Amino acid sequence: MLPAALRLGATSNISATLRAGRRYANKYFVLHVVQTHENQAKFAFAVSKKVGNSVIRHRITRQLRHVVQENLPQVPSGLHIVVRALPTVRDASFTELSVAFAQTLSKIKS
Repeated sequence: MLPAALRLGATSNISATLRAGRRYANKYFVLHVVQTHENQAKFAFAVSKKVGNSVIRHRITRQLRHVVQENLPQVPSGLHIVVRALPTVRDASFTELSVAFAQTLSKIKS
């Protein structure tokens, strides 16, 4: 579980990030990113019913949370990031998700 300080909790913040954020995509998910003036990055996850039933959606969310935790040192501070899962994420291994996140994260830095 992500610590509360790293969670993007307010629905209005999540909606604003999805609407106005810059998008960085790969074949498993899309990162919606907005630069803020906060000291640390905050994350939210969006996994729709298109991905699968409740069990699959929760498994995917847990995997994505773990991927984010592993890559926290590489995430620039002051970002609001919503990770929106695509239906292809259902067939991805954890290693594939981790590699895809790291590669997509490198696009944000440049």
